[in-house]
Amino acid sequence: MQEPIRDEAASEITLGPDPLSEALRSQLRERIERIIREELYAALGAGPYERTPERRGYLHSPRERTLTTAEGTATITVPRGRLFTPEGGSEEWQSRLLPRYARRTREVDAALIGLYLSGTNTRRVKLALKPLLKGAPLSKSTVSRVVAGLQVWLRVRLAKKIEKLPVAVAVGVREDGTKVLLGLWAYASEGRAAWGGVLEDLAARGLPIPALVVIDGSKGLRGAVSECWPQVAVQRCTVHKLRNLEAHAPKRLHDELREDYREIVYAEDEKAARRAWLKFTTQWKKRCPAVVESLGEAGDELLTFYRFPESQWKGLRTTNIVERVIEEFRRRVKTQAVLPSADSALLLLYGLAASGQLRFRKLDGYQELDQVGRVAA
Repeated sequence: MQEPIRDEAASEITLGPDPLSEALRSQLRERIERIIREELYAALGAGPYERTPERRGYLHSPRERTLTTAEGTATITVPRGRLFTPEGGSEEWQSRLLPRYARRTREVDAALIGLYLSGTNTRRVKLALKPLLKGAPLSKSTVSRVVAGLQVWLRVRLAKKIEKLPVAVAVGVREDGTKVLLGLWAYASEGRAAWGGVLEDLAARGLPIPALVVIDGSKGLRGAVSECWPQVAVQRCTVHKLRNLEAHAPKRLHDELREDYREIVYAEDEKAARRAWLKFTTQWKKRCPAVVESLGEAGDELLTFYRFPESQWKGLRTTNIVERVIEEFRRRVKTQAVLPSADSALLLLYGLAASGQLRFRKLDGYQELDQVGRVAA
């Protein structure tokens, strides 16, 4: 029987040298050094040995550094300098193009992260990039460190056992309508204490009390919001509530139930929504009392979005923003069997956003966000 082709064998396959690439690599050191020198001269306001009134510092002894780029590896001589400070002293100049401890260009790190997030393990990442990097040092631990720089329920190995780990997700909207992944937190449960930790962490990182919080039906989350931000406006996800209502009604009534419910959450304004609510209660109270009870559980928080500009209603009715993030996470973790730790799980998920694989479009009606503070108050 023919032996299967293994990764190790595949890694040795080469297509032969590329003359153009080889020529570029031969000039790599000279080009990098020239670019960094020009950046330093611009910061100093003068070249070497120049005496001008605009001089803002001076050169001092250079250092060698090995740098890996998409064109290969080069040992370069990095120029150094010190800049004058207002106090009369000096401080070390920091290159923006080549940060102090950088050993790889962003292009190389992006390739590492992209391969990892596509479902490739660290060993295969190393093998896949070996021909491109022309023998540059790239250990499995290096790949892991790059991915770690990124900083749902997932199957995670905890205390030598495979457990399902819940991950909390928070997405915020800036004043310009941009959506931002605020953070990911792994906890052993979805209770009030866990969600309280999430909100406390956000507050500790400088997040002010938001104008509106859109949440699902989690009692733990709702309790944590009441405790941390007692005055904040709360919108319950209308989609989650519909699922709750359907769970209390026979399947044969679901179509009718959805139609009556939509009259509430898609009304022309809050007054019309309340009329539709009363109609819904009257029609369903005898047929399915549990449905009416479940609707009442959400209370006015199901209609909070009506107090905001109509152009924003679509984005405020539901937690779809977060649901999309979770859906992407679920799709991604299908390629993973069991993650080795909670930290590795969070790194994997956050990496999707940090690497640009998870993107958000601006909130509908963001042009009227300046009205939100007045409406919510």
